[in-house]
Amino acid sequence: MITHIVQWRVKENAAGLSREEILEEMRQRLEGLNGKIPEIITLSVGVNERPGDHASDIVLMSTFSDWEALKTYADHPDHQAVVAFVGKVVSERRVVDFES
Repeated sequence: MITHIVQWRVKENAAGLSREEILEEMRQRLEGLNGKIPEIITLSVGVNERPGDHASDIVLMSTFSDWEALKTYADHPDHQAVVAFVGKVVSERRVVDFES
């Protein structure tokens, strides 16, 4: 089982959206990948409720059967559409991938 975790900090304003609108749009787009990409076993998104200097704003936690499934997900056109949007609205991204 591969766990894929991504954390982002978002910009205050980007793509004509406020910070709050960015977070909601990201949440909806990420959660919308459920059911579209068969390789996803689980996928959940959380918006941070306790902001701080060292905190991220939003997190994606997902699982895949193996590394190839994660790669297929990463290359999938629906995922790439989300990546294109996210790239315009985030200021920082961190990733952790591990096998368990």
